[in-house]
Amino acid sequence: MRFVLRRLGFFVLTLWAALTLNFLLPRLMPGNPALAMLAKFHGELTPQSLKAVEILFGVSTHASLASQYVSYLHQVATLNFGISLTQYPATVSSVVGSAIWWTLGLVGLTTILAFALGTLLGIVAAWRRGGWLDSVLPPVFVIASAVPYFWVAMVLVLVFGISLHWLPYVGGFNVITDTPAFSPGFIGDVLSHAVLPALSLLITTIGTWILTMRNTMITTLAEDYVRMARAKGLPGRRIMFDYAARNALLPNLTGFAMSLGFVVSGAILIEYVFNYPGVGFQLLQAVEGEDYPLMQALFLLITVAVLVAILIADVATAVLDPRTRAAR
Repeated sequence: MRFVLRRLGFFVLTLWAALTLNFLLPRLMPGNPALAMLAKFHGELTPQSLKAVEILFGVSTHASLASQYVSYLHQVATLNFGISLTQYPATVSSVVGSAIWWTLGLVGLTTILAFALGTLLGIVAAWRRGGWLDSVLPPVFVIASAVPYFWVAMVLVLVFGISLHWLPYVGGFNVITDTPAFSPGFIGDVLSHAVLPALSLLITTIGTWILTMRNTMITTLAEDYVRMARAKGLPGRRIMFDYAARNALLPNLTGFAMSLGFVVSGAILIEYVFNYPGVGFQLLQAVEGEDYPLMQALFLLITVAVLVAILIADVATAVLDPRTRAAR
């Protein structure tokens, strides 16, 4: 119980620091978001009109920083993030709500799939150390992990999208002929558009889990309890999964939790290459358009997701391995 309370204290302190930085960073950026928005309409404003627009969008430069900070904390507490400047008159909540499902469906499922497949391949490679699988996987995925995933995405677009015309490669669905609905046609179109971005992420991320699990598994196989299990004549499959893999998996939980936390941030470059309507693409649009409310909401969403994921990973690790709880 003391361990959980201590971790919750660190969580609250870190969250407050993140909220403060989230408030300050957009305001330290050069430029005026109200002017940036109104420049799209090529209109000239009087100082009084400009001030009214700034107050409307909550980016007034005339109010003191302290009063803006108090107002910002109140908005966060009430989940009222205002109106998006770049997608006016849509609210920030509606913009984030429409983008988060695209990112969770693409990056979330791909992250889970990469972790599951990478962990399994790492276990088998370590168990059969020196075999053909162990000889091929490490060098191949060391190279794959070092390749930028946006470069892999562009290669896949060139081969399967432009040259072979096998798969679509622009957008999350066909905006010309499809209306978003829970129907077989729309779902199939969404899945076909997600194949190339998901494959790009899978190719460049699975190697990390394979190599990490393989190295941890090799160390675990040298432990005395694994040797004892072999001496007792237990089946190899049981030793591999129940004794070695179960304990070797614990250090990877934190990394997997952090990966799940970063899922909500999307894959900005992947979404940009494929024009995918996820959180990463929206974040890029918000930064380019100086959209303070949308930027702050997305940064806050990413921060909270990562902190919650780390907190859950710490608690889960302490429950599964009491030695870590005692050490802390």
